[in-house]
Formats: sequence, structure tokens, C-alpha cells
Amino acid sequence: PDEQLDLDDGRWEDIHVVTGALKLFLRELPEPLVPFSHFDKFIAAIKIQDLSLRGHCIRDLVLSLPPAHHDTMKVLFRHLCRVVEHKEENRMSVQSVAIVFGPTLLRPASEEGNMAMHMVFQNQVVEHILNHYGYIFPD
Repeated sequence: PDEQLDLDDGRWEDIHVVTGALKLFLRELPEPLVPFSHFDKFIAAIKIQDLSLRGHCIRDLVLSLPPAHHDTMKVLFRHLCRVVEHKEENRMSVQSVAIVFGPTLLRPASEEGNMAMHMVFQNQVVEHILNHYGYIFPD
């Protein structure tokens, strides 16, 4: 339980190991960063055609998250925005980050239903939050 990590250990130099550990941690949470209770609301919001209304809805949904979820999301997305800023070197565009993190951060309580269809919208939600970080998380 009180495991000590040696971050100077060479294996942590591979960014894929660190990213994999982060994704695994987020995937193994008993409830995703976007709680199950909010999944359908986020999916409905991303489908709104009116871009201004969509933006307001998603911001309000993020604000309605429990504090631990909201605060973790703010820190994680701030970091992911920094990753995207370096897309020339790391090849991680907004779309790439969304594909990697969408299904991890946002998933339905039960895995039945159209998973391929869900995934498109899960990725779009993550993409939207990345693209509108400053509006969703004003400092």
C-alpha cells in the first residue's frame, strides 16, 4: 500500500510508460472521471447543433461535477492542453489525445449499446473540453 516509487529509475524515462500508467490509473477508478450519472448528459450535450448552446451546456455540466472530479479534470486537461501545444514534436493533436483519453474518462455504466457510436461522442467531448479549456475552466 505505501509503495515507494523511484522516479529516477530508467523505465520512467519512456513517456509511453508514464502515459500508460496514467491511463491505467484513470481506467481503474471505481467510477470514471466523468461520473456514470453524467455520461448521457455529456453525450446529449455534444450532439447539440447550436455551437454556442453546446458550449454553455458542456461548461455547465463540467461545473456540476463533484468537486474531486471537477478539480482533477481541470488539472488533467490543463496538462493535456500542454501536451497538444507540443504536437509538432509528440504527434499528439487534440484529436489524438481525445482518441486516447475519451473512452477512459467518459464511459457508460454498462458496456452494452453501440460502443462504436459512443466512442465517437466520447472523443468529441474530450476534444471540446481541450479546445475550450479557458472557457470551461476560467482561472
